Amino acid sequence: MKVVLFCGGLGTRLREHSDTIPKPLVNVGYRPIMWHLMRYYAHFGHKDFVLCLGYRGDLIREYFLNYREHMSNDFTMHGNGEQIDLHSSDIEDWRVTFVDTGMHSNIGQRLRRVRKYLQGESVFLANYADGLSDLPLDRLRVGHGYDARA
Repeated sequence: MKVVLFCGGLGTRLREHSDTIPKPLVNVGYRPIMWHLMRYYAHFGHKDFVLCLGYRGDLIREYFLNYREHMSNDFTMHGNGEQIDLHSSDIEDWRVTFVDTGMHSNIGQRLRRVRKYLQGESVFLANYADGLSDLPLDRLRVGHGYDARA
């Protein structure tokens, strides 16, 4: 099941950060909020992401294009750092589609612009890329909401 993440807002409530970076890239610990959110979905087996980019989408693209896995995984370095052997990987099996959905688009417009990347999907997950939760996603029944009895 694909996961659509809305990463295009102007970030007016985080003014001290949002003048330079989009809210999804604000760090929690050593990683941006959206990385933690994507890890959350990946933990439950959802590793195919569609990012709806807007404000400072260039920085989100740059973050992933220059992703440095050795900063969050154990590794062995040989020599002067010429060879690094990762002992685990945290995003190697992710698929991330980056879509420019416009600077001032609303949620509906963003979703419409990524529609072609959702073809063939009968159901998909969608979320804002700047918030975290501890909802046990495996207990969420798609189309029915959260099942506290599960």
